[in-house]
Amino acid sequence: MAVSVTKLESGLTVVTDHMPHLETASVGVWVDTGARNERADQHGVSHLLEHMAFKGTQRRSARAIAEEIENVGGHLNAHTTHESTAYYARILKNDTPLAVDLISDILQHSVFEAGELERERGVVIQEIGQALDTPDDLVFDHLLEAAYPGQALGRTILGTVDTVKSFGREALQGYMDERYQAPRMVLAAAGGVDHDELVSLAQEGFAALPSGKGEAAEAAIFRGGERRETRDLEQAHVALAFEGPAYGDPDYYTAQIFASVLGGGMSSRLFQEVREKRGLCYSVFAYSWSFVDTGVLGVYAGTSPDDLAELMPVLAGEIARLGEDATEEETARAKAQMKAGLLMNLESSSTRAEQIARQYTIYGRVLPLDEMIAKVDAVDAASLRRFAGRFLSKAAPALAAVGPLEGAGGGLESYERLAARFA
Repeated sequence: MAVSVTKLESGLTVVTDHMPHLETASVGVWVDTGARNERADQHGVSHLLEHMAFKGTQRRSARAIAEEIENVGGHLNAHTTHESTAYYARILKNDTPLAVDLISDILQHSVFEAGELERERGVVIQEIGQALDTPDDLVFDHLLEAAYPGQALGRTILGTVDTVKSFGREALQGYMDERYQAPRMVLAAAGGVDHDELVSLAQEGFAALPSGKGEAAEAAIFRGGERRETRDLEQAHVALAFEGPAYGDPDYYTAQIFASVLGGGMSSRLFQEVREKRGLCYSVFAYSWSFVDTGVLGVYAGTSPDDLAELMPVLAGEIARLGEDATEEETARAKAQMKAGLLMNLESSSTRAEQIARQYTIYGRVLPLDEMIAKVDAVDAASLRRFAGRFLSKAAPALAAVGPLEGAGGGLESYERLAARFA
């Protein structure tokens, strides 16, 4: 890796990883703001703003933006998370100046024309409808709502139909002025890129960015609880979670490996016990999500309502059992999977650009590969057992369920009974 970092006078940081064997490059701007930075009356504005970024600037129409990037065979896209918003392009390396020009134009000179805003508002409302029709995604929105009730982190990224309908041009421009400031932005690139050239392009192209920093996101507190939604579906979708570590927590890598041993692949405990041995579901897995100040560690399963009564005790039992008898063999297997994933990320310029941007935003530096590998190697079976003792009894779990929740044998058990299994 050949990582270079330069902070401009404005506060914008330029981070690159030169990959000399590539004829392509991935370049983008990652903004340190997302859904959890929104006030209740701004719910969904980050995502709508991301959509509107491609709908015209002071010198380019929406069509011109699309044509310019596609004229050179490039690809322009964006996405919003709870903690960041990204605007990025994949191009041939000689077209990096065009990509920077397009992204800088979008982030400083978008016009939010009324007709385009009305059309894109309709598109986002359709996206909300699609999410509501996708229960295996919806259950995770409900899970965060249960885990962080009444908090920004517990609200969806997309917003609601009512909030999205309420946003006019002033709301979008106001939020951009408030949150899209140079010190909150990282211009990251990986692939066939020259760092000094990118710094020069940034100094010229992003000169209009404001230099303030804005307010920090509301602190998140994991409280636990439940959210159930009975629906007429073929399957019941259930997600269970505990508070996990934040990005900077010493147990960040331990949590990733714990989730992998529990439900990260076909050799994992959940896959073998729940699917292979008992045939209780088609899809079952564990996950560990981290945020800057909190985290979520849990499991998901989709099953028939008649199997819910058997499934939940099995899930709870496997979680608890891993905290008692984790083995070195399965820990080593999960560590090998994680290290392979870290190395594979280095082979994709787009994945690498996002990785270095997010690492710099979170840690204030790009983590060396050998440091990450060393932290993975330091985890052993005793670490997993200690981790379980630290987190599984820390607070009440969060539970979310969508679908037919009653079935033979009693259906989905009460929250109180489930929580008592971990008391």
